[in-house]
Amino acid sequence: MQKFLSSSLLSKNLNVKIHRNIILPFALYGCETLSLTLREERRLRVFGNRVLRRIFGPKRNEVTGEWRKLHNEELSYLYSLPSIFRVIKSRRMRWAGYVGLMCERRGLYRVLVWKPEGKIPLGRPRHRWKDNIKMDFQELECRGWTGLSWLTIGRGIWHLCMR
Repeated sequence: MQKFLSSSLLSKNLNVKIHRNIILPFALYGCETLSLTLREERRLRVFGNRVLRRIFGPKRNEVTGEWRKLHNEELSYLYSLPSIFRVIKSRRMRWAGYVGLMCERRGLYRVLVWKPEGKIPLGRPRHRWKDNIKMDFQELECRGWTGLSWLTIGRGIWHLCMR
């Protein structure tokens, strides 16, 4: 796809549509269930910026006439659609709402709500999907969702998304 995106035969608008409709769905398949670490988030950000740089190409400085790569802020200005992380968070919250609507007998619901018993091993616990959901919902607390569990908030968001 690299040669295809940097080709001068296709317009930038068409390349942006290809990015939005083919590349992003391929890269974000199943992102609702991912528990992203900081390293994985950085790699996704680098991937997204690399594709956008390939689409928009270098920029020429009017004063010196030299070519340079576009900065991340310039890319976000040119590509006005939401960032990869905003898409991942919205899909993850919608999925959490869907899980919250499930009955308690469903396996997926039991796995996500289950609390292990017994001794906890030494060391820092691994980052779980539930932790990501809680962090996503903490960002919403400024919008009046304080004091509720992630399942309750997820149900509310799922209903809002499905309207």
